Amino acid sequence: MTNFHEMLTPGNCALVLIDFQPAMYQGVQSHDRLDVMHNVQALARAARVFGLPTVLTTVAKDSFSGPFMPEVTELFPGLDVVDRTSINSWLDEGFREAIAATGRKKIILAGLWTSACVTFPTLDMLAEGYEIFVPTDACGDTSVEAHERAVSRLQQAGAVPMTSFQTVFELQQDWARGETYEGVMDILHRHSPYGIQVKFSKWALGAHASEAGANAA
Repeated sequence: MTNFHEMLTPGNCALVLIDFQPAMYQGVQSHDRLDVMHNVQALARAARVFGLPTVLTTVAKDSFSGPFMPEVTELFPGLDVVDRTSINSWLDEGFREAIAATGRKKIILAGLWTSACVTFPTLDMLAEGYEIFVPTDACGDTSVEAHERAVSRLQQAGAVPMTSFQTVFELQQDWARGETYEGVMDILHRHSPYGIQVKFSKWALGAHASEAGANAA
């Protein structure tokens, strides 16, 4: 039995991001690609804020798919990106070694595409005793149906579907945790409608206060 009732914490999980590459993005028809790009960046920035062990991997980087999106890799200078030939990351020895090196059994896993590059390693990792949490809004596939059927299969196999910001908030838990508060707010400002509204509200309140002060003078 797995411990899916136990919440994700900075001390018990790792982040794995698979194949966020130009050629893979081109096939995404299940989501707005910009939404996926924002959501995967939210996950990557959360991993940096909370100090999560992180694994990045690509498929056929030099011959076909292109590099991992730089908006993510620049957050992890010095981290080697595991390049593979296999669709299923778990078939790659370098990937398996990188997962083992995290020392974590709870794995937050997102990638392109959901039905293959997310599903295949998830099934194998579940069989190996890992607990897999999939932020599905940071994944994408060639059609809505392909994505939805993949998520259904993942859930039936024992993986847990989540969203990207649910993941961020679960790691934060309490706004009084000051050591990560500013980092989380930065993620919201950059990648969520809520954060954009907060920034606008602060600007509007500041402008209103300045105007009121000027009128009083």
